[in-house]
Amino acid sequence: MSPTRLHSFIFIALAFASCALAAEPRVTPVAPEDVAFVASLPRYVPQEKVSGMIRIWGHGSPKHDFINGLVGRWMEGFNRYQPDVKLDNRMYGTASAIGALLAGAGDIALLGEEISPAAAAAFERTKGYPPTGIQVATGSLDVNFFDYAHMIFVHRDNPLAHLSLAQLDAIFGAEHRRGVPNNLRTWGDLGLTGEWADKPIQPYGWKVDEDFALFFREAVLENSHRWNTALKEYVHEIRPDGTQYDHGQRILDALARDRLGIAISNVRYANTDVKVLALGHSADGPFYPPTPATLIAQTYPLARIIPAFIDRAPGTPIDPKVREFLRYLLSREGQQTLIDESSYLPLGAEIIRAQLEKLK
Repeated sequence: MSPTRLHSFIFIALAFASCALAAEPRVTPVAPEDVAFVASLPRYVPQEKVSGMIRIWGHGSPKHDFINGLVGRWMEGFNRYQPDVKLDNRMYGTASAIGALLAGAGDIALLGEEISPAAAAAFERTKGYPPTGIQVATGSLDVNFFDYAHMIFVHRDNPLAHLSLAQLDAIFGAEHRRGVPNNLRTWGDLGLTGEWADKPIQPYGWKVDEDFALFFREAVLENSHRWNTALKEYVHEIRPDGTQYDHGQRILDALARDRLGIAISNVRYANTDVKVLALGHSADGPFYPPTPATLIAQTYPLARIIPAFIDRAPGTPIDPKVREFLRYLLSREGQQTLIDESSYLPLGAEIIRAQLEKLK
């Protein structure tokens, strides 16, 4: 290839790369100060020496190996204290986890999201008691495949600044299980005046029978299946060139064209024509914006949680090797490895203390 043709080829390749990078949704770096507290968490101190095989099933994907490296590093660190424990790692996907636990094939079910109501109900119907859940990580702010937080957006022209979960329930749902007496269907119902007062609220969101919407249904609608019938639902779309047009991007692109809209999505897909709202657990506030700090503290109401589940019958002890491994995940070393080897956020110190209590 001549130098001229080579230079042209390089220029075109760089141009395509630049376009691809420009189209890629943004990711917000986690500030060091947001996770600095991990250095002051208690170190792992074994309560007893354990041995044997720990069988972990769950979170993972043949296409995106975003969890096996983390689990492997956790075990490497754990083995410095407990060298006689081995790991049988079956990360076939979250859908496999609770079933393996229920069948006795696994000791720990590591999920990539909150347990589904169907899986929890199946376990309890079979066993007569619920599975014991231990939080091990916080979902990311805006990183794909790392359970980014759900966020509520309105058009940039909308004067609204915050909402409560009860208001969200009455906007996106139809059963108002959180206590608002009526549907909220106009912007005047939310206290806006002037030109906004009589304008209808147009909701946008995920397809209601898919995983993202199932989380919102539990967290906001209190598991009501009755959605606002005006909701416009979105799924991933494959473009003619084979690239994926993410559902979250489609939602916020639609909102950018609709001054009367409100949408569930994530800041990774945000554009200059939309703005994110602060959320509160009650109508009186406080209201929190989605940030790494508010997700870690779980003050932001729509933070995602990564849980591990174990089969523990009431009044029975936890398998010592399983208990020690989970204690390690909740230690300074375990949470620092989480930061180093994944895009998950650590758990807050108070939340870790509450999880350790469950292991007693």
